[in-house]
Amino acid sequence: MGRPASFDHAEILETIQTLFWDKGYAATSLDDIMASTGLGKGSLYAAYGAKEDMYLLAFTDYCDWAVENAKERLLGDDEGAFARLRKYVQTSAKGAATSRRGCMLAKGTAELRGRFPEVDKVIEKTFKALEGAILECVCQAQRAGEIEPNRDPKMLAATILAAARGMEALGVAGASSASLSLVAQGVLSLLTPARR
Repeated sequence: MGRPASFDHAEILETIQTLFWDKGYAATSLDDIMASTGLGKGSLYAAYGAKEDMYLLAFTDYCDWAVENAKERLLGDDEGAFARLRKYVQTSAKGAATSRRGCMLAKGTAELRGRFPEVDKVIEKTFKALEGAILECVCQAQRAGEIEPNRDPKMLAATILAAARGMEALGVAGASSASLSLVAQGVLSLLTPARR
């Protein structure tokens, strides 16, 4: 059942990631991974380590993507930062309303937080980076005069992150698009534009 050493690592990692994302860590067996990847136990262990190592690779890859995606959506010139924040919040609501799969970061945090120190480190690093990207965009909007300068940027960033994560959880639970849109409107009402 082995595969030559030239197999596509990115493709295999994506397959492993999909399994863990859909089923979770505990419900994904080594047999599931072997069947989905076409690799034998020896090849898997040699290339990726034990099941915990495979999960860590897949989870880290997902979290790295999530951070890069957020940065691409939020960061840019100071001018237009407020519009990027608004779009980020609105897109989070729309995405939550249409995707019942949920995100791997949320699922991994709920299932594994406190069980594996290395996974905990990735979770902490990822949420810190996501909040940091939002915070930078808030600060950009303040420098551009698009958000009142006396508003606490850290408080706004933390609130936006919590709302985005909360909308994702509500979406998985079946919340309607209209309900999530109301959440987005509530968050955006906190981003009071500066008076011109």
